[in-house]
Amino acid sequence: MLANVGINLQPIKADVHLASYVLNSVTSRHALEDIARHYLTLPTPPISLESLTGKGRSKLTKATLAPEAILNYAAERADLILRASLFLEHELAADARLEGIYRLFELPLVNVLRAMEQNGIALDKIALARQSDELGTQLNKLELKAHELAGEAFNLGSPKQLQAILYEKLGLPMLKKTKTGQPSTAEPVLAELAEDYELPRVILEQRSLAKLKSTYTDKLPLQVNARSGRIHSTFQQAVAATGRLSSTDPNLQNIPIRTNEGRRVRQAFVSGDQTLLLAADYSQVELRIMAHLSQDPGLLKAFSSAQDVHRATAADVFGVALEQVTADQRRSAKAINFGLIYGMSAFGLANQIGVSRGEAGEYIERYFEKYPGVRAYMDETQALADEKGYVETLFGRRLYLPDIHAGNGMLRKAAQRTAINAPMQGTAADIIKRAMIDIQNWLNEGSIDARMLLQVHDELVFEVSERDLSLLADGVRFRMVSAVALDVPLVVDIGTGKNWDEAH
Repeated sequence: MLANVGINLQPIKADVHLASYVLNSVTSRHALEDIARHYLTLPTPPISLESLTGKGRSKLTKATLAPEAILNYAAERADLILRASLFLEHELAADARLEGIYRLFELPLVNVLRAMEQNGIALDKIALARQSDELGTQLNKLELKAHELAGEAFNLGSPKQLQAILYEKLGLPMLKKTKTGQPSTAEPVLAELAEDYELPRVILEQRSLAKLKSTYTDKLPLQVNARSGRIHSTFQQAVAATGRLSSTDPNLQNIPIRTNEGRRVRQAFVSGDQTLLLAADYSQVELRIMAHLSQDPGLLKAFSSAQDVHRATAADVFGVALEQVTADQRRSAKAINFGLIYGMSAFGLANQIGVSRGEAGEYIERYFEKYPGVRAYMDETQALADEKGYVETLFGRRLYLPDIHAGNGMLRKAAQRTAINAPMQGTAADIIKRAMIDIQNWLNEGSIDARMLLQVHDELVFEVSERDLSLLADGVRFRMVSAVALDVPLVVDIGTGKNWDEAH
């Protein structure tokens, strides 16, 4: 807000929101009132804004409050921020690695995100309006198709009516019940039924397109800023437990990229006149981190010799020569590689690649025989998590696991899966944050005409003048691959185009 009117703040000295997040990212509440209650001894609870504005229909805005009415509230907040910052920074100073995450990653990132949010990204509203109309036509056709398959008209959005059609009228097998004992119509259940029955397939397609229409093609044009003519997403720095950034208002991180409709939404994010979009994406970064952390000789060799790691895994797991690996075998190996770092079971893998549970179990066993370092890493990580109650990223970011000793087996197994994946996902988040800080410092020098616009997990999106395209590409790639020294090389894929889909 201040930058919009030409006022530039000095660099932030402390941020209690971020300090609280670094100390314990699993705690979901990092609002000032919650921080004060948790860390400070207060004679009375903090004054709430609601006590001044009221709530409901008669709620007042801050702007309508008399200065005297808000004075104590504002003064107390200033005092709490100072006191909390002194306490939290003292806590962080007790652990050099945590203090490093706070001072070298999170604090410098604040101005990077501010610049990105202020830059925004241009949107082709006409293209989205056209897609909305087309999606509306497709949704009508799917609804009529569902009615035809059901033999009657019904509300596709009503779980009760869908239950009656699927289970009572059509007699489809009941795979799972809800907590109230009703047959489930949840997406995973419908996906399983869709393998054998057409109506669940149509319902899933209708749901997917309806979500795309309501969340993106209808809504995004309404979120274009009237003054700038661009979309300005907010990047939340202290939400995801692993350190990943999240995007809100609008969320630009969940636009599907595996469907034609999702890619068309990305095509509506465009560059300005005489500029292009450049997308830079870390390739298989979590697998590379797994190779580094596990020190497995097979994985280290595959990445260091620039092999196709999924093809190499397929050759090992299926017992064939590299050149004889089929597309299906590579696809299955990819599911194994990524599935195992997310703690996928034989049952989950079987569902994903369409084999029996026994076959999937054999594939996993063969994988661990070929990559014993991965199994050793997983076992050691789970043992450390069990002992300490947390895991750490390569840089020392800490992720607490409150359910690691839970009596409930499902909660405990979920925590164990998180223990394996969090160090990789969190390290990947730290690496791209470090790269973003370095790149923004370089862009601030003003030697090239380019701006950082978006961060979507392992991908950064820039807008650059056509004449500076190769300079930006070289500079971004260099800074991303040199953000950390791993025992395997980091690889960055770069694409360019007039829209985000072309660039990706």
